[in-house]
Amino acid sequence: MEIQKKIKELVDIINYHNHKYYVEDNPEISDNEYDDLMRKLIDLEEKYPEYKLQDSPTQRVGGYAVDKFNQVVHTVPMLSLSNAYSESDIKDFDKRVKGVVSSNVEYVAELKIDGLSVCLSYENGILKTGATRGDGQVGEDVTLNLKTIKSIPIKLKDNIDIQVRGEVFISKERFEKLNIYQEENNLPKFANPRNAAAGSLRQLDPKVTAKRNLDIFVFNIQSIKGKDIQTHSEGLEYLKNLGFKVSPNYKVCKDIDSLMEFINYYQENRYKLDFEIDGIVIKVNDLNQRQILGNTAKSPRWAIAYKFPAEKKKTKVLDIIVQVGRTGNLTPTAILSPVSVAGSTISRATLHNEDYIKQKDIRIGDTVIIQKAGDVIPEVVEVVLDERTGDEIEFNMPDICPECNSKVYRQEGEVAVKCINSLCPAQIRRGIIHFVSRNAMNIEGLGESIVTMLLDKKLIKDVADLYYLEKKDLINLERMGEKSAQNLISSIEKSKQNDLSRLIFGLGINYIGEKGAKILSDNFKTIDNIINAKFEDLIKIDEFGEKMAQSVVEFFNNKTNLEVIEKLKNAGVNLKSLKEEDNIKIFDGLKIVLTGTLEKFKRNQAKEIIESLGGNVTSSVSKNTSFVLAGSDAGSKLQKATELGIKVIDEEKFEEIIKMKSKEDVMKNIS
Repeated sequence: MEIQKKIKELVDIINYHNHKYYVEDNPEISDNEYDDLMRKLIDLEEKYPEYKLQDSPTQRVGGYAVDKFNQVVHTVPMLSLSNAYSESDIKDFDKRVKGVVSSNVEYVAELKIDGLSVCLSYENGILKTGATRGDGQVGEDVTLNLKTIKSIPIKLKDNIDIQVRGEVFISKERFEKLNIYQEENNLPKFANPRNAAAGSLRQLDPKVTAKRNLDIFVFNIQSIKGKDIQTHSEGLEYLKNLGFKVSPNYKVCKDIDSLMEFINYYQENRYKLDFEIDGIVIKVNDLNQRQILGNTAKSPRWAIAYKFPAEKKKTKVLDIIVQVGRTGNLTPTAILSPVSVAGSTISRATLHNEDYIKQKDIRIGDTVIIQKAGDVIPEVVEVVLDERTGDEIEFNMPDICPECNSKVYRQEGEVAVKCINSLCPAQIRRGIIHFVSRNAMNIEGLGESIVTMLLDKKLIKDVADLYYLEKKDLINLERMGEKSAQNLISSIEKSKQNDLSRLIFGLGINYIGEKGAKILSDNFKTIDNIINAKFEDLIKIDEFGEKMAQSVVEFFNNKTNLEVIEKLKNAGVNLKSLKEEDNIKIFDGLKIVLTGTLEKFKRNQAKEIIESLGGNVTSSVSKNTSFVLAGSDAGSKLQKATELGIKVIDEEKFEEIIKMKSKEDVMKNIS
C-alpha cells in the first residue's frame, strides 16, 4: 500500500507541474527537478505495474503502433462553420440571428486556430477517447496520439462526464524546428503548420507523434452531465477550471462595432502570435438562444467564421536562379527584392518548374505580387503587367546543368528538367545527405555541413567513401574535436550492420522510397540478387509498378553505381536482408489485441513474437479482431471482446499456440 500511495503522490505532483508548464505557461520547478520526478515514477511503475494509474503522465510517451485507426461515431456531430469575408457578411449574419431570437444578442469572438479539430471524451473525469473530426459524423480514434499532447489533461479536476472540442496545432517555433529536422534528414518539408499538426496526429506510431510536441486549445463543450451552464463564456471559464488549455484572448462583444474592432486588431497583429490563426470565429453566447437557432445539415446557425484574406505584397524579381536536387531535378527560384509578408521577410520564392514560369509569364525584372501559400510558403501570385518597362528578360531553363555542365533532359510527359550525370557535384552532395539520413543509414552526427566539408576537402567522392574515413581525417575539420571525430567514426561503423532495405533506400534510386526498398529487400534478400534482377522479375512483385522496375534496372546497369556497391561490399557494409524467415507465419493476417498485465512475457516480447509469426498487434478491439491475449487486471478491452464474441486466451494458451505448425491448427485451437 505504501508503494501504491507513493505512485499516486508522484502522479499528482507531475500532473500538477505539467499543467503549470504546458497550460498556464508558469513553471514552478526546473527541468532537472521534473525529470527526476519522472524517473522515480517510471522506476516504480516498471517494478509494480499493477499500481499504474489511468492518469499517469508516463502514458504520454506514446503507446503501441496501430495498423490503422478505428472509426468513432460522434454522439454530437462536429459541424463545420459557414464563412464570412467582409463586415457586410457579419452584419447579414447578425441580422439573421436577431430575426430568429431577439435584438438582445451577445457574441463571443475567438481566434480561429489553424489546426486539426478533435473531440475528447471523459468519463468520471478520465480521458477515454479522442477522435478526429472526420466528416463531422464519423472520425478516427487517435486516443493514443492525443495522450502524448501534454496540454491535454488525462484526468480532470472534477469527476464529470464531458465531451469537449478543441483544435490541435503546432507552434510556429516548433514548426520551424520540425522542418529543419525534415530537411537535414532529407525528408519532405511540411507546407504549413496545419499540415504538420494533421500529419503528426495521424501517425500510426504514437511515439512519432510524441516527438512532434503538438499543442491544443479547447474551445467548446459538446456535451456535459450534471452541470448547468448558461453561456458559452461561462463554459470556457469552466473548461479552464477543469484543467484545459482554453482558446486564448476571446472576447464577449455586445455589438458589431466591438466585433469588428476585435477582428481588425488580430488581422493586423496575428503574426505576433506564436501559433497560426486564419480568422475569427463568432458565436452566439447564450446557449438557450443557440438551441432556438439550431443547425443546418452542415453548420450551426449560431456561429460563423470570418476568414482573413491572404496578405499580398508587391516586389521585384531581381533574378531567377536554378538549383539541382538529389535526383537531378533543376528547380528555378526567384530572387526577390526583400519584402515583409505575413510577419517575415521574403527574399526568394520557388517557381517550381519551366511550365509554371511560362504559365504566369514571369520575367527577370518583373514587378510581381507575392503571398505566403497557407501563410507559410512564399509564392508568386501574378505579374503586374502594367508596370512592365520592356527591359524585362524572359527566362529559359538552361540546356546544361549549372553545377556540372552536363546536358539536361526533359522527358516527354514530365514537367521536370533533369541532369542525368550521376557524377554531378550537387546530386552527389544531396545524395550523400540523403544516404546518411535517419530513415536511410542513420549515421548520427553527419549533418549537411559536415558532408559539405568532407566533399570540399576531397575526403569523400561518394557514399562508399564514408566507410574508409579515419579519425585522423576528421579531427582537424572545423568544429570537429577528438571526441566528435571518434563518435562519428563509431556511428559510421555501426551503420554497417543496417538491414539491406535501409541501404537500398539510402542509395536514392528514383521512385524507390522506404516501402519500395523494403519490398526489394524482402523479395530478393541480397544486393547481388537485386543487381541481377530483370525487368520481368521486378514487375511480377505486388505493389511494384513499371516505373519503379525500370528505375531499378537502370540504376544497377550504371557502371558508376556498381563501383559504389563494390566499395561498400569491400568496406564490410551489410548487403543482405536481416529479416528472419525461419518462423512459420501461423498468425498470418490475424489481428491480435493485448490487454492486462502479462506475467510470463513482457508486453513488447509478446508483440515481437506475434509479429514474427505474421500477426498484427492492434490497440483496440473490434469485430475484425482475431483474438485477445489477456493478462491480469484486463479492463474495457476484455469487456468489449466479450460483448463482440471475440475469443479471449490467457498466457498458457498463448504459449501453446505459438508452438503450432500451421495457421489452421491455431484457428482450430482458439475456435
